Amino acid sequence: MGYELGRFEGDVDEELICPICSCVLEEPLQAPQCEHAFCSACIHEWLTRQPTCPVDRSAITPNQLKSVPRILRNLLSRLTICCDNKSYGCSVVMKLDALPNHLQECEFNPKKPIQCENGCGLVVPKDEIKEHNCVKELRNLIQQMQQKLTDIQTESMEQKILLRDQKREIQSLNEALRAMRIMNPRIRDIQTSMENEDLTRWVNSLQPARVTRWGGMISTPDAVLQAVIKRALMESGSPSHVVNELMENAHERRWPSGLSTLETRQLNRRQYENYVTKRIPGKQAVVVMYCENQHMPEELILEPGLVMIFAHGVE
Repeated sequence: MGYELGRFEGDVDEELICPICSCVLEEPLQAPQCEHAFCSACIHEWLTRQPTCPVDRSAITPNQLKSVPRILRNLLSRLTICCDNKSYGCSVVMKLDALPNHLQECEFNPKKPIQCENGCGLVVPKDEIKEHNCVKELRNLIQQMQQKLTDIQTESMEQKILLRDQKREIQSLNEALRAMRIMNPRIRDIQTSMENEDLTRWVNSLQPARVTRWGGMISTPDAVLQAVIKRALMESGSPSHVVNELMENAHERRWPSGLSTLETRQLNRRQYENYVTKRIPGKQAVVVMYCENQHMPEELILEPGLVMIFAHGVE
């Protein structure tokens, strides 16, 4: 698609008009034999439908297209055009060849990258700054980096330097987020609310599970099994701020008093059927989340929830 005629001052020669879109040529290319010129985007789209010149129907393939002569490019560059951002208040008029450089610096460009001044320091498009949420963006960035860390940890030892740098960057982002919470109580409240919403959304996305053999519960999972379950939690969309805590709660040493010993587990087995359990996708494991199990006695539930791993017996 070329430049709209209405943006130019003075008359524009017909030779500079694209026959397909009827606009001034943009990144023009010409046919090999008849030498008709078209916008690059226009002619490539046209040739996906029919391999002929739109003007005289001579055969053309995309590989046969070539650059227009220098004289045509010079004529285009001398045309006078108004800025793309005229509707946003820019009144600058310039030669067509100066337009790309101007758009990069134009103060009226709604997509111009600017730095957030509310504490996070992230660079966002100008027209998105009003809706920009520092806490949400920092948390998303942290979660993305934590996922990268998990992927890197499975790769070769040659990635150790990258892993170290990623950890430093995550640490810096976490420090920035903590500083913002300290300085602004409202941000702290917003983050808490967002974390609760994320947790509820994730819990609701999991499939209900039924445990048929509570005696198959593994109270002290080894490191390999723990890593497998942790990865499954992250892949299921578990909010990053609870993943580590949930995995800590997969060990008997962190279980509430009603589950902490073999004797108490035997005494409380009849109550297990009252748990609301959700399946960790693809694994013989469930999460028992506090938000869904507040009906259970205090000695059988823990915040934010429990991870129960089984040798078998999860449907």
